Amino acid sequence: MTTNNHNNIATFMHLSIFSKYFIPFGNYIIPILLWTTNKVKSEFIDTHGKEAINFQLSILLYTIILGTISFPFFIFNILGDAGNFDLLSNNGLNINFSSGGGFRTLIGASFIGIISLIGFFLEIVFIIIASLKANKGELYKYPLTIRFIK
Repeated sequence: MTTNNHNNIATFMHLSIFSKYFIPFGNYIIPILLWTTNKVKSEFIDTHGKEAINFQLSILLYTIILGTISFPFFIFNILGDAGNFDLLSNNGLNINFSSGGGFRTLIGASFIGIISLIGFFLEIVFIIIASLKANKGELYKYPLTIRFIK
């Protein structure tokens, strides 16, 4: 059985993720501080704290993966088509800035941008749902979360 105080702490742990828009790394620092200082009070707070932190670590990992996938599109856009490379010319590597990656880069960047935008909105929705569940005294498992902290 959870108390109203435990529900409020768990709710604030989830809502403190939004502090990243005001405080650099606030989405990690504040939930970790709230979790570590209150986890001995109840299993409910401990579970919600782990969920909030695991979700943010998963979001970080997914962002790194999307950034890594988008890097080749950036390179193709800067360097142009593969046919423009001429290592044997007098100037060495020929980089053509006037011929961007073209349609291939536009489609790839748009796809990754749409995935990122969908992820951004889903993150907000999941945080709000987790906060509401915590406030009601219910447990919530974020979808697509890797359980780094068990």
